[in-house]
Amino acid sequence: MESTFHGIIAFALLASMLLVGSILRNRIGLFRNSLAPASIIGGMLGFALLSFELIPGFEAGDFEGLTFHFFTLSFMSLCLTGKSKDASLSGSSVVRGGLWLTLIWTISLGLQGVVGYLVISGYDALTGANVSEWLGAIVTHGFTQGPGQALTYGGIWETEYGIENAAQVGMIYASLGFLVAFVVGVPVANNFIRRGLNANRASNIDEDFKAGFYNGSKIPGNGHMVSHPANLDSLAYHLGLLGVAYLITYLWLSFMQVQIKDFSAGGINLSVLFSYNLFFLHGLAVCVLLRLGIDRFGLSHRVDDETLKRITGSSVDFMVVGTLMSIKFAVLYALLTPILLVTVTVTLVTLIGCLYLGRLSGVLGPERAITAFGCCCGSTGTGLLLLRMMDANFSTSVPKELAFFNLAIIFTTAHILFFFAPIVPSLSGWHYLMVFGGTALLFLACVPLLMKFRTNANTTLATGIKESCQ
Repeated sequence: MESTFHGIIAFALLASMLLVGSILRNRIGLFRNSLAPASIIGGMLGFALLSFELIPGFEAGDFEGLTFHFFTLSFMSLCLTGKSKDASLSGSSVVRGGLWLTLIWTISLGLQGVVGYLVISGYDALTGANVSEWLGAIVTHGFTQGPGQALTYGGIWETEYGIENAAQVGMIYASLGFLVAFVVGVPVANNFIRRGLNANRASNIDEDFKAGFYNGSKIPGNGHMVSHPANLDSLAYHLGLLGVAYLITYLWLSFMQVQIKDFSAGGINLSVLFSYNLFFLHGLAVCVLLRLGIDRFGLSHRVDDETLKRITGSSVDFMVVGTLMSIKFAVLYALLTPILLVTVTVTLVTLIGCLYLGRLSGVLGPERAITAFGCCCGSTGTGLLLLRMMDANFSTSVPKELAFFNLAIIFTTAHILFFFAPIVPSLSGWHYLMVFGGTALLFLACVPLLMKFRTNANTTLATGIKESCQ
């Protein structure tokens, strides 16, 4: 049985780093005030221990597989979760604000890829280095999309197109993106609050939020039991639903790989679209269809959405700590200068874009700007955490706009996520710039149109929020 322990101990190490990270967040003032989540603190500690070879028998590569599958589970459990029962999500102001967030994120997805590509091109031209431009382009999948997509697309670029270290560099960008979101985002949010620009003037960060643990008297509820414990634990039941979706996705990909083997169109091998590296995309579709079936046959009472949300949140925590522990120090050291150049440039461009477009969006512009910056450097969870600094009790419409945004971006970026991203290295430089840069320009051109739909109702809404929160 000894041979079975390596993978289990790797998972135990991830869990241990999360626990240690939560304790450090609770005990150390610097971490409390920075609001850095336990997954980042624990992941950085794990990265340091692995880099100095202080965890015998383990290396960064041992955590890549776990990171990939936790990312996949987070997406699939999110899609298996039902629609919000809050009727206010369909309000016109929420849709309008959600469109602004969608527009900012979509522009960022295209623009970050272009900036990363051009920075590496310039670096090669000035230094005579021979760093692949695609190692700059993958920054958008690490920043705007996160570690899962960076690992997914980077893995495809490595195995199918020979772009060395693409997955590693993508995960490094993702890790730096999370750090940037807090190092830059927290001071910007505090600046907005000091200047009185946030709508919720009663907003503040309480001690529970800083400490990372709830006080015993304030512990919120957490979902409902669906199955009777004498029959099956409710958590095991929901994991079983995800297991079925995982199995269906695996069988689907196994079948399609045989059917579409070596099939190409226009010189592009399309079988890559059914690679196991894109498991999350196909799993997403399977879970959407599975949820539609559950709702269609009146079985929604057999699924507790809060439990699925906890599975999603836990998967994201494990994914983040796994991302940091998967970084190979040798790769980071060898490419440190170009990686930092890309990171700094992309951060500045993203921050300026979010602040400018957020300002144009209307009276909740500061809230949208800081939320969008978090989403464009880390994840939706990062954006929500930064928003909570300015809107502690979520009294504005921006949290609901974020729910709309999560659905809308699938449609605005489908051509990139489902088709172009996996085959990027097969494109010429100009074709790449046309696709990603063209996407950013197209949605930037939509800004004046969206501004026309701003009405006085937004001003009335913000005034009401301020009066109720003061």
